[in-house]
Amino acid sequence: MAETARKAFVAAVVVGGVVLLALALWKLRLLVALLFLAFIVAAAMRPGIERLRAWRIPRGAGLALHYVALLAVVAALVGAAVPLAVTQVTEAVPEQRSELQQRASEETGIKHDVLLGIRDALEGLPAAGDLVNPELGLFGVEIAIGILFVLASAAYWIFERDRALDLVASMLPRRKRRVVRATWDLIDLKLGAYVRGQLLLIAFVSVVLSAVFWLIGLPYWLLVGTFAGVVEIVPVIGPLVAGALAVGVGLTVSPGVAIAAGLAVLAVRLLEDYVVIPRVLGEAVGLSPLLVLVSVSATALLFGEFAVLLAIPLAAVLATLVDVVVLDKDPEQEEVPTVLFAAKEADGGSS
Repeated sequence: MAETARKAFVAAVVVGGVVLLALALWKLRLLVALLFLAFIVAAAMRPGIERLRAWRIPRGAGLALHYVALLAVVAALVGAAVPLAVTQVTEAVPEQRSELQQRASEETGIKHDVLLGIRDALEGLPAAGDLVNPELGLFGVEIAIGILFVLASAAYWIFERDRALDLVASMLPRRKRRVVRATWDLIDLKLGAYVRGQLLLIAFVSVVLSAVFWLIGLPYWLLVGTFAGVVEIVPVIGPLVAGALAVGVGLTVSPGVAIAAGLAVLAVRLLEDYVVIPRVLGEAVGLSPLLVLVSVSATALLFGEFAVLLAIPLAAVLATLVDVVVLDKDPEQEEVPTVLFAAKEADGGSS
């Protein structure tokens, strides 16, 4: 009886602890999401930092070079693209509202509905004064703090990752340490490859579609093309939304432009699926399209739209753990994803 009571007590304590931990993580889900995002950013930078370290450049200097390069790219994009985008919006808002109002009253059917939708969207654009209201300013400060937190956490994780891995391994039986280290490294490589591949895809889609939209005479070609590239981070759903937007904007000109815009999005998507993704991403995360769709939908429903950015990396982590723990696969025998860096170089800092 005493032994049974002891086991029941231990089980109750364990279950209660798990419930309390789950509740605490739920309350802190935003912090957990930001930390996970920081780990992903660190995984994407680590191969480059380790390569620089092999060239006798310290990790701190290598990290600073990565952040300076990131800042330079953002500044270049803002300097080159934002003025043109602002010009397009400025020209669109005062003139296109009345034009779309008149054309919407003359059209019927699907085109009529599309024009009304675009007109309503233009009417819903904020005025210049709305951009400096206190609420939006506070929201902008929160975003800036979140970005700085992610970048700072990623920087610390670059230096603390190996020590954290050693600490975790020291608490496990000796026979399991090799598997834990190899699994950790495999997850790190998958996350880094996924992020670098997604950045390449975003740049590829934005540039190609913006150029094609400009050639076919699509209004706001830069805005629509950039939007199509950015929504690449939302698998399955993002390309569909980009295609619908391109067709809708094309209908404001003519059915021919709308068809050409839709075909352009479809062609770029096929080029991605059959040429770019196999060569760039390969099996970076190893998830089926159905699992990707379920992961994105479940993450959005549970944690909100922001967490959609983390849906695929989180699913990749869980899938890797299932392969190792449940299916008893050897992580050292799994194919290592390579995007921009060879596997040996990417794994250089884990030894």
